Amino acid sequence: MFIAFFEALKAAGVPVSVREYLTLMEAMDRDVAGRQVDAFYYLARASLVKDERHLDRFDQVFGRCFKGLESALGEEGHSIPEDWLRKLTEKHLTEEEKAQIEALGGLDKLLETLKKRLEEQKGRHQGGSKWIGTGGTSPFGAYGYNPEGVRIGQDGNRNFRAVKVWDKREFKDLDDTVELGTRNIKVALRRLRKFARIGAAEELDLDGTIRETARQGWLDVRLRPERRNAVKVLLFLDVGGSMDWHVAQVEELFSAARAEFKHLEHFYFHNCVYEGVWKSNARRATERIPLFDVLHTYPHDYKLIFVGDASMSPYEITYANGSVEHNNAEPGKVWLERLTTTYPKAAWLNPVPEPHWSYTESIRLMRHLMEGRMFPLTVEGIDAAMRELT
Repeated sequence: MFIAFFEALKAAGVPVSVREYLTLMEAMDRDVAGRQVDAFYYLARASLVKDERHLDRFDQVFGRCFKGLESALGEEGHSIPEDWLRKLTEKHLTEEEKAQIEALGGLDKLLETLKKRLEEQKGRHQGGSKWIGTGGTSPFGAYGYNPEGVRIGQDGNRNFRAVKVWDKREFKDLDDTVELGTRNIKVALRRLRKFARIGAAEELDLDGTIRETARQGWLDVRLRPERRNAVKVLLFLDVGGSMDWHVAQVEELFSAARAEFKHLEHFYFHNCVYEGVWKSNARRATERIPLFDVLHTYPHDYKLIFVGDASMSPYEITYANGSVEHNNAEPGKVWLERLTTTYPKAAWLNPVPEPHWSYTESIRLMRHLMEGRMFPLTVEGIDAAMRELT
């Protein structure tokens, strides 16, 4: 079983060695992981993966090789009892029934009511319209429906109506080594080029060598710095939630950008930029980078590119404490304005088809904040964005 796992990793392009495999086997002999699948997963990942760019491939191979095994670990530390959130039935309503359900009337009212429900509720509820539970029309719980609610204990998006999510959410880094299905994205990105010879003189200057040899009368080898694209780019990538539908598109763009721009810095965010961004989704809870540090580290000549579907609750953009995941002291639009003021050459690439933008309030709002500089994530859209940045 373990040899098949090792061979599958090599076949998937994860650079694992025999030494690393033997290290894993030694750890298993010493019962480091016990009998818990989660513990074995982290042990295998720590032993076999040397570069976090390969984590996504490792996860795919692990899932195929050990499909069907369940973890013995349980979630601990939730203040809401698990049995309150147990899924028995899901609520499926018609559009007419959904239209009859009213929201509580704003984020502040929603959070105030949730606090009150936590103080009052004593047991599990299902199918209701008031208490924290499942399969109902209450604003609080899982597997039901409400125009604006707090999602608690649900394994993923269903109606895309939650304005807060009370769960630990795990995202994955984008793979910047994925093979592109087309070269057109690279061609479009090449519009954003400004060549300069910078750095150490390591490239043979053939014309200069011939000229100086002829003038001097002996061989005079001349070197020059390599000619490189001097454009500098800050790439902000939206991950998780509704962006899961667009991962393949964004990975192609990410790979092309890696190849085209020598000076590229990327950061992740979820839905809207706030006071902190991160480089690795695996460590986003522990290694956040203050956005002020980004603003004070990279000079104004960097080009700013956002990649995201801009599909979220409008509260996340316009309200303090409006983030779906945490309590933000300032609205998202304040941080967006700081970024676009510091880096005036900015554009937003949106994977949602452009004809659908007018149906989503947050997309219209984000497009307004970007002063119209939102472009579809297509070859034509990328080409137009690059023209805007130049």
